[in-house]
Amino acid sequence: MARLLALLGAVALSAMTMSAQATDPASGTWELNLARSRFVPATLAPRSQTRTYLVKGNQETAHHTGIDAQGRPTIIEFTAAYDGKNYPLKGYADWDAIAMTRIDAYTTEFTQSYRGKVTLSAKRVVSKDGKTMTITGRGTGAKGEPVDLLIVLDKR
Repeated sequence: MARLLALLGAVALSAMTMSAQATDPASGTWELNLARSRFVPATLAPRSQTRTYLVKGNQETAHHTGIDAQGRPTIIEFTAAYDGKNYPLKGYADWDAIAMTRIDAYTTEFTQSYRGKVTLSAKRVVSKDGKTMTITGRGTGAKGEPVDLLIVLDKR
């Protein structure tokens, strides 16, 4: 009987954990699909990247690790509310702040700024099946060069 209760408790805890993770389509771990992505300029293209998003209520925390185009390890991090206000963005040379607005459960629009000036406008969409995240963005880098991004990530 004790084994049965322990098993039922483990199943219930597992279901609650999966339910909490499933509450927001962006939450979870995502792998860059480099073959389906496009980075202009090419120097923005990482060799690899894993992104982890945790959405709780009106706030998102992101942690991205990867290898940049030059072979150096990267870490990008932020915590931001979906209120359109700027929050610190760490790890990019071209951007130091992010402002996010939730459009619906699957879509988020955001801007990235450098020294107080918005230099990138983007949209993130999670597919209805929750397996693909697509980020499109346009703007300028810190040196004024045009930036055009199509980032495709697969749910891990």
